[in-house]
Amino acid sequence: MDSFLFTSESVTEGHPDKVCDQISDAILDACLAEDPDSKVDCETCTTSNTVTIIGEITTKAGNVNYHKIVRDTCKRIGYSSPELGLDANTCNVLVNIEQQSSEIAEIVHGHLKKGPKEIGAGDQGHMFGYATDETPELMPLSHVLATKLASKLTEVRKNGTCPWLRPDAKTEVVLEYQKQDGAVLPIRVHTILISIHHNETSITKEQIEKDLKQNVIDPVVPSKYLDNTILRFNVIEGANEHAGLTGRKIIVDTYGGWGAHGGGAFSGKDPTKVHRSGAYIARQAAKSVVASGLARRCLVQVSYAIGMVEPLSVFVDTYGTGRIGDRDILGLVKENFDFRPGMIAVNLDMKRGGNLRYEKTAAYGHFGRDDPDFTWETVKFLDHQL
Repeated sequence: MDSFLFTSESVTEGHPDKVCDQISDAILDACLAEDPDSKVDCETCTTSNTVTIIGEITTKAGNVNYHKIVRDTCKRIGYSSPELGLDANTCNVLVNIEQQSSEIAEIVHGHLKKGPKEIGAGDQGHMFGYATDETPELMPLSHVLATKLASKLTEVRKNGTCPWLRPDAKTEVVLEYQKQDGAVLPIRVHTILISIHHNETSITKEQIEKDLKQNVIDPVVPSKYLDNTILRFNVIEGANEHAGLTGRKIIVDTYGGWGAHGGGAFSGKDPTKVHRSGAYIARQAAKSVVASGLARRCLVQVSYAIGMVEPLSVFVDTYGTGRIGDRDILGLVKENFDFRPGMIAVNLDMKRGGNLRYEKTAAYGHFGRDDPDFTWETVKFLDHQL
């Protein structure tokens, strides 16, 4: 069997791009909590102790305090000191929000006069969903490990196990795989890279490496994969050294480089924005195909035109691992999943905000998580006589 190396990376919630994603989704949560029909397309950028919010929002919500949302989100992440480069208490907050274009509003939803079955796509584009049987989450193992390492860094920072850590960090996992009839089998972890922002004066390099190995790597990576694994540790610059922007971590958000990506970001977008909702329903479809035993790997693509209700296309590829033909699996997918934007919002309960519903998607991945709010992770078992 052929073997190969594949790399996935992740970042912590304190990475500047992820700070922006979380702020944008916190604003979405606030709008949807009061007005489920809110139309939100919100971008955030950060630099030099300044947070700027731009975009188009049309909502009846009357209690959305943008400045408070920014400060509360930054504080929750851990940016509450000037030395970190972003201080939730003193940072400048600039807001430049406009209403959604009336032309787009009319094309997409007719000023909310249409029912969910008639709502058109909020944009054009193509989206992908992916699933693989290599992990219980039906996600790529390289991505799962990179994401869990990043999440663990935040956990040990916040619970005081590694108090010298600061919010910004990155992880990278190089995994050795073998190919087997279209499926991929994880063999071992070749390399782990952890890059951290830390309090330079309080700890030695040797202690950093010891703490990260003991408190982050060992609890996350199963020992069976640690076979002559190379461990590398770097020190990176923090939030005061580089700017952040919503939507720049789309591979971190999805499958770690596996499958495919249509290029559209998720955070700060309501469900009429098919770059988000289309990707969510495509993930549910792909995951359901694999969970139903119809294939070991599955990629689902869906595409849309702005204002159109029905998708332009739906495509399925099982990489040669299907127990029935891809055309038959495509038929089952079309039969069991409604790809109309308005119905995606209904079936996946995507118009519900508040309680960090969307904000928590904005760090550590939108897929493969065991959380009832991640409704797109619910499997539909596809009935087919094999």
